[in-house]
Amino acid sequence: MGSTTSKAHHKPREAPPHRRKKKRKREEALKQKKSLFLELATLRDELVASAQCCERLQQGREELRVRLEEALQRLQQQHQEELVQLEDRLRSFYQTEWDKVHQTYQEEADRWRTLMEQQVEELRSRHEAERKDTAESHSQKMESLRGQHETSTQELKRIQHTELENLNKSLKDTETSLSEKISGLCAEKEALGEKLGAEEERRKQTLTDKNLKNSHTVYLEQELDSLKVVLELKNNQLHQKEKKLMDMDKVLETNVKLQECLNKVQQENEDYRARMDKHAALSKQLSSEQAKLQQTLQKESKVNKRLSMENEELLWKLHNGDLLASPRRPSPTSPFGSPRNSASFPTAAPLSPR
Repeated sequence: MGSTTSKAHHKPREAPPHRRKKKRKREEALKQKKSLFLELATLRDELVASAQCCERLQQGREELRVRLEEALQRLQQQHQEELVQLEDRLRSFYQTEWDKVHQTYQEEADRWRTLMEQQVEELRSRHEAERKDTAESHSQKMESLRGQHETSTQELKRIQHTELENLNKSLKDTETSLSEKISGLCAEKEALGEKLGAEEERRKQTLTDKNLKNSHTVYLEQELDSLKVVLELKNNQLHQKEKKLMDMDKVLETNVKLQECLNKVQQENEDYRARMDKHAALSKQLSSEQAKLQQTLQKESKVNKRLSMENEELLWKLHNGDLLASPRRPSPTSPFGSPRNSASFPTAAPLSPR
């Protein structure tokens, strides 16, 4: 007990500072080591728990994958069935729409064809009426021209008759004058012949020498020759005037015939020109109307071709899935929505291909 009491009352000696520092470091290192051991144990526990959790998650993921694959198969099968149903409905709908549009355009084409036939019939009736009017007008003009021709012919005949009378009168006067001149010349010829015979008889009786000629006899012979020449000239002039009169008659007849032919040809030319103008105008009108009808038919053909191409394009898009949306999320441009809303399918608006 005494030793214990002495120790209790005895003060221990203080350690040196560097030892206290080392001691604190060891204590801190021990504390850190303990804390690291605790953390390591905690981490080991957490690692075990994480491994167990990963195994559970892996099992859950595998189960989820199996369930998802089964659900995906069911959805794919359901989607395929819905696609087939939707394809059938779309095909039926577009076929119905195509039939309606085709029937509409067929009715429109029939209406245009009927209208075209009516217009052609109206044109034919109008052409027939114009032809009758033209024939009637032509007949009236022919009657008028025939009357004018008769009047002109009578006037020409009157003028020709007057000129012919004047020519006949002039011819008769000329013939009378020429006959008188011929008679005078014949009388002079006979007188000169008688004188010449008497002179020759007298010359034969009085002249014995054949080589001697009286100057008066030579003069008479020369006068006789000149009278013969004058008589021949008068005869030639008379024949020429008669020939000129005959030529004038022929020229007058030819002139009348040529004038008639000229009037006839001019009238026929005017008639042909008028008919050609009418036919040209009618042909131009028919050509313009035919061009309009041809344009209408081409437009109808283009519309039918465009509808056929749109139908083929829609069917192609339908087969390739371009027009189809998700079964759960229908396209905003689709008129059908979800396949479950098939009750509203007949009342849906038609899908525009463009």
